[in-house]
Amino acid sequence: MFGRGPRRSNETKYYDILGVSKDVSPEDLKKAYRKAAIKNHPDKGGDPEQFKEISQAYEVLSDPEKKEIYDQYGEEGLKEGMGGPSAGSPFDIFESLFSGGGGSRGGSRKRRGEDVVHTLKVSLEDLYNGTSKKLTLSRNILCPSCKGKGSKSGNSSKCTGCRGTGMKISVHQIGPGMIQQMQKVCNDCRGSGETINEKDKCPQCKGNKVVLQEKKLLEVFVEKGMSHNQKITFQGEADEAPDTITGDIIFVLQQKEHPKFKRKGDDLFLEHSLSLLDALCGFQFTITHLDGRQLLVKSRPGEIIKPGQFKAINDEGMPHHQRPFMKGTLYIHFSVDFPESGSLTPEQCKALEAVLPPRPSSQLTEMELDECEETTLHDVNLEEEMRKKQQQQQQEAYDEDDEPAGPRVQCAQQ
Repeated sequence: MFGRGPRRSNETKYYDILGVSKDVSPEDLKKAYRKAAIKNHPDKGGDPEQFKEISQAYEVLSDPEKKEIYDQYGEEGLKEGMGGPSAGSPFDIFESLFSGGGGSRGGSRKRRGEDVVHTLKVSLEDLYNGTSKKLTLSRNILCPSCKGKGSKSGNSSKCTGCRGTGMKISVHQIGPGMIQQMQKVCNDCRGSGETINEKDKCPQCKGNKVVLQEKKLLEVFVEKGMSHNQKITFQGEADEAPDTITGDIIFVLQQKEHPKFKRKGDDLFLEHSLSLLDALCGFQFTITHLDGRQLLVKSRPGEIIKPGQFKAINDEGMPHHQRPFMKGTLYIHFSVDFPESGSLTPEQCKALEAVLPPRPSSQLTEMELDECEETTLHDVNLEEEMRKKQQQQQQEAYDEDDEPAGPRVQCAQQ
C-alpha cells in the first residue's frame, strides 16, 4: 500500500467542496456539511455526483487520521495509502447525522452483530411429518454484574492511543516519494475505543463486558414440507456485545439421503423392479410410506408394464410447507427384470406367440437369406471386455517404448 508525496500537500479540494478553511472546527465542519448536503441532496433535485463528493469530503475531514494524511499527502496519498473514503453509500453519512447518530443529539449508531449459522441434519421422514429438536449452545452475554459496562462504576475513558476509533493508522516513508500506511487494531483498548482503570474493572468479566453463558437451550421446530437448505432463524440469540444489535442464530436444514424415496420439490420418486411375469400378467405390492402407512399398489387387469414406465399416485407426495393438508405426487418408476438364465421349449414359445403381439414380418426373401452369412451370439461382460482391451493397449505401448531404436535406412529412388 504505497503513495507518493514526501512534502506537505497544498491540496484544498475537500475544504473547497465544503466551503471551509483548513483550521475549521469539528462543529463548524459538521454545520457546513449539513448545509451543503441538504442543498445538493438528490431527493431535492441535487446532482448525485456532487452529493457524493460532499459526503466523501466530510468523511475524510471529520476523521482525524484521514485528515492528517490528506493535509500531508493529498487525495492521492489517501487513495494509494488505503485511507480514502469508504465504499459505502453517501446516504449513510447523511442519515446518521440527521438521525442524531453523528451530532450532540445522540450517540453513534449501533452496529449489528454477526449471525451464527449452524447446519441441522434431518431425515426425509422429519421433513414429511415435522419434528422438533432441542439443542444446547453456548454464547457470550452482557455481563450481568456491570450490565456490559466493564467497570464497577460504569465509567470508561476514550482510548488515547487510537482516539476512540479502536484502530491505529501509522504512516512511514520507505523511500523517496514513497509512503506506507498500515492499519491495525489498537493494542491499548483491543479495538473497543475505550479504556478502563485497572482498579475499576468489573470483577466478574474482568473489564471484557461480556461473559460466557454455558448453556442456552433452543428448540428447533421443523415444519412439515420444509426443504433442504431452508433456514430457521432465532432472532437476537447470537453472541451479545456492548453497543451492538445482537445477531441471529440460523439453522440451515441439511436433508440426509433416503434409501428408498427421492424428493423433487413437493413430489416423491420411487424405483420399483418387476419380474417379467408381473410386468406381463399383473402385480401387487405394498409401500411403507414416510409416515408408516402401508400403501397397496396394484395394476389393472390385463395391463402390461413397459420397462422405464412411470405411474403416479396423486396426493401421496410431500406436504406443502405451511399448507400440510395439500400434498404433491408420488411417482413410481418401473424397471423389468428379465430371467437371467434358462430357455423355453417350443411348446412354451408357441403359447407365448399366441398371446403376444406378432413378430414383424421379415423384409428379406428366402433367396436373400441364403446369401447371408450366419453368425453366433456369445454372452459377454462388456465392462470386463473393455478392461482387458485397455490393459492390452497399455502393454503394447509399454513394449514399443522398450524396443531399441536402430538406424533408419533410406531407400534410394532409381
